[in-house]
Amino acid sequence: MSLPEPNSNPEHDSESPPLAFQIRSFREADLRACRALYVDGMLGGKLAENDTGFDIDDILSAYMSRHGSHFWVAETDEKNIVGMIGVQQHDAGVGEIRRLRVSRDHRRRGVGSGLVEAAVRFCDVQACIKVTLDTFVDRDPAIKLFEKFNFRYARTKQVGEKEMLYFYLDLYHGEKADD
Repeated sequence: MSLPEPNSNPEHDSESPPLAFQIRSFREADLRACRALYVDGMLGGKLAENDTGFDIDDILSAYMSRHGSHFWVAETDEKNIVGMIGVQQHDAGVGEIRRLRVSRDHRRRGVGSGLVEAAVRFCDVQACIKVTLDTFVDRDPAIKLFEKFNFRYARTKQVGEKEMLYFYLDLYHGEKADD
């Protein structure tokens, strides 16, 4: 698996000051901040037709107490939660990245890259052979971030009035065939 170098940050906006943050596992005290990030990231201020949001109401049960699942937050040195991401494993060997959010004031400063890197590394350690995710078409910065990590476009599906894009990343570590 080839991930971008930890200090390389093509998503960083050179006009924004650098941001000191760490990625850590979710704690129950983070729930309020995660809910706020979730609501702030809703398109048009409402749930998508394919979403219930139930996992955000109980992150501990949905992510932290299930084998193959986990949830992280990005926390600044000032102890502010500025991003989040989760992985759920519904099918053996397939990790699904969910709930990637970065606060509006902290975008394009490496937070999204750090969160995706943590999620992909977790899937690799869990021996997943594939990582999947989806996003709406109008999330261009997110799509560029996924492409940076070598996610490949799989398909588009109509969800209500919006188009949902599905991506995947193969993590298979078997022997390579001769070229």
